[in-house]
Amino acid sequence: MSNARLLRSIPEQLSRRHELMDLMMQKRGVDTYAAGHVDCGLAFLKARAKCRYCLHEEACRRWLTIRTPRTSPDFCPNTAFFMTCRSAD
Repeated sequence: MSNARLLRSIPEQLSRRHELMDLMMQKRGVDTYAAGHVDCGLAFLKARAKCRYCLHEEACRRWLTIRTPRTSPDFCPNTAFFMTCRSAD
């Protein structure tokens, strides 16, 4: 696989990655309003970019099938961001 292929996302992959990120945020109890306002929204855009180019799509998909995970996934590049944006409930 060429490096160019790694750097550009095809539309289907982009859609899958956004869906995975949304599901991960939901499962981790992220306050989406708060996440969208960290650093005037730039932190959220950075998190989307990290997800878009993440090499762990299958691991993410498997992790999301765990009913009630005890810990955050160690492969996720957005774990720290998600932890700072957790809901108060």
